[in-house]
Amino acid sequence: MIVGIPKEIKNHEYRVGLTPGNVAEFVHHGHTVLVEHHAGEAIGFTNEDYVEAGAKIIQTPAEIFSKADMIIKVKEPQPNECKMLRQGQLLFTYLHLAPDPLQTQLLLESKCTAIAYEMVTDRNGRLPLLTPMSEVAGRLSVQAGAHCLEKAQGGSGLLLGGVPGVPAANVVVIGGGVVGLNAIRMAIGMEAHVTVLDKSLDRLRELDDYFGPKLNCIYATKDNLQKYVQEADLVIGAVLVPGAAAPKLVTKEMIKSMKKGSVVVDVAIDQGGCFETSKPTTHQDPTYVVDGVVHYCVANMPGAVARTSTVALNNATLTFALELANKGYQKAVTDNIHLENGLSVHNGMLTSLPVAEALNISYVAPKEALAKGAHAVTA
Repeated sequence: MIVGIPKEIKNHEYRVGLTPGNVAEFVHHGHTVLVEHHAGEAIGFTNEDYVEAGAKIIQTPAEIFSKADMIIKVKEPQPNECKMLRQGQLLFTYLHLAPDPLQTQLLLESKCTAIAYEMVTDRNGRLPLLTPMSEVAGRLSVQAGAHCLEKAQGGSGLLLGGVPGVPAANVVVIGGGVVGLNAIRMAIGMEAHVTVLDKSLDRLRELDDYFGPKLNCIYATKDNLQKYVQEADLVIGAVLVPGAAAPKLVTKEMIKSMKKGSVVVDVAIDQGGCFETSKPTTHQDPTYVVDGVVHYCVANMPGAVARTSTVALNNATLTFALELANKGYQKAVTDNIHLENGLSVHNGMLTSLPVAEALNISYVAPKEALAKGAHAVTA
């Protein structure tokens, strides 16, 4: 199979779909890997590194898209990239389609086959290709929030952990999943007062057992959300409904009730955000202010630490990507229910039920779509 690795073009996105080490794995299995010129240069993976690993360096993205059977990326394809995709071509990347009707429409029109990292599962029902970026984003959320609390950044001028004689800041984490767990670890490590809110009592018990008296574990009712958000200096939105749009848990009224100079970090922004006042921002212009509250809503947070993120992501994706290349997507998805769960678009059909429900688009089950698609291609 010919595997194409284009350079990422989203704002301040320096991650890359394959590391040189993983390129070598593909080459070892008999595949051809095309890497766009300087695709990994910004994080220390040079053209020479890729050539040494067995890749061929290609000058333009158009040539990558025209020649490759499978495109491996990190971020969702931008509109001009979507228009270069074609029928029968496989796209393997993060998609986050539920809040993105334009991308969804363009992928459907391309008739490509797209498998979303964030929807691929494992035998325990977890999301193994989302987990490493959730770990990074959770840890970064506190780092970013602490920076935004600085007075020069528009914040209230609080040091997250305080100092002797001065109280620490109050950090509230909404959601106790992978993002939330990593945010909690960082915030406690910085000696803040930390509260987590979650709907799962079992998860709250797990977090309580793990962190003990360092963490305040609260059941997430609307009243409790209002109370703790109002008292917070920093709120981390760490809510995930796999594949679907994030619920708007924090209302405009709750934001208005917060102290001036407080900060919210919406890690759920890739799925539309969990604050009513959220809108996507970039690393170039990461914050804005609503009712005196600083909002950090960068849609590709892990891109800030692109080398760490790239290696962590490649560690998780390699097995699945090799299976797709070795077998071809038709057989790989048929053989592996976890890849089938990630199948989002195939030959003009939407195969992700959460996305279909979010965007009110007709849905075709993956097995049915694969059968129809195979017939359409051979007819």
